Amino acid sequence: MKMYRLRVSIHIAPHLLAVGLFVFLATAALARQANDEVTPKVRQLFEQAKAAQQNGDSVSAIEKYRTVIELAPHLAAAYHNLGTLYFDGHDFNHAAEVLERGLELDPDLPSASAMLGVCYFRLGLNEKAEPRLRAALRANPADDNVEMILVNILISEREYGEAASFLNNFLERNPKSQDGWYLLGKTYLQMSNEALAKVDEIDPNSAVAHEIAGEIDESNHDYDSALLEYKKAIDIGPHQPGTHMHMANAYWLIGKWESAQSEFRAELASDQNNCTAHWKLANAMLEASDSTEDALHELNLSIDRCPTLMQARVDRARALIRLGRQGDALPDLLMVEKVNPSEPTLHFLLASVYKAQGKTTEALQEMRTYGELQRQASEAVAAEANGVKAIKNDAH
Repeated sequence: MKMYRLRVSIHIAPHLLAVGLFVFLATAALARQANDEVTPKVRQLFEQAKAAQQNGDSVSAIEKYRTVIELAPHLAAAYHNLGTLYFDGHDFNHAAEVLERGLELDPDLPSASAMLGVCYFRLGLNEKAEPRLRAALRANPADDNVEMILVNILISEREYGEAASFLNNFLERNPKSQDGWYLLGKTYLQMSNEALAKVDEIDPNSAVAHEIAGEIDESNHDYDSALLEYKKAIDIGPHQPGTHMHMANAYWLIGKWESAQSEFRAELASDQNNCTAHWKLANAMLEASDSTEDALHELNLSIDRCPTLMQARVDRARALIRLGRQGDALPDLLMVEKVNPSEPTLHFLLASVYKAQGKTTEALQEMRTYGELQRQASEAVAAEANGVKAIKNDAH
């Protein structure tokens, strides 16, 4: 079974590394911590360190905060500010050491917890980073940077379900984040791969396992291999709903109409309410120029069961036009036009109906619309082909 490995690109916003996390610059912070240690000298040094930090003199600020800590080893504010300076300088080892001590003294510092989590993450210590980031996120659930770093850790730990939950929260706040949508898509793909692998693990020779293998081959346009897998599934579960449907659909995709009809009928013997099978059986009959009346019967059954299946309504209109019942075809076509006005076939059929009704102007307009939509479709196909060609050239 083909599997896909999730590759993760980690992006941390510059403003997190510059620490938009608040710094203890207020002198009031000294008043509530280590009162017996905050002597006038400590207070003076703290103010000098703070001024140096504000003026961008990191070397002097670090030196003075270190002195403050020597004189007042239980002053959490000094550890926080010193850790911030190390963090801003990307000295994550020293930052982690200092911030850890500060949080031991005062655990109620979510900004320090966030910085410490990022430090451990940068040092490759995800098991230490995760609890710190979770604590920071509990304090501030809308912290995008912390949430995305935690997501990357969860993905690396193969905790895809929880990662997806956090990504959905993130995307509610940032619906235009391409990185967020990319990671969510890849996470769901990995979850899908693991679920499909579990099917193989339980019984690699089950009908479901062969159907999955066939679907993968079909997605790669390897229809011969897909048909072989679907045949194995049918041999194991000939009366199991879905086995014949897979085979029928593969034949339908490659235009083997008679074989497709046979398999769709076999599917309907197991599941007579399958509206898609009724529709595609009728479509295959129309493509093979078989009985239009029989095709119309199948289309009526399909639409009775699934009134919103617009493809079946298009084909019913097509069958009615073949039978010379253009007026009966019009309601289906007008309904489809409201839902999907960009479908070229719809306008071709409308032109046929209007022409039969003597509405020349309307018929000409529908043919012009049909021609324009066909041109756009051809250009889209050509652009896609050119893109594939460019990719292949780059690969070489």
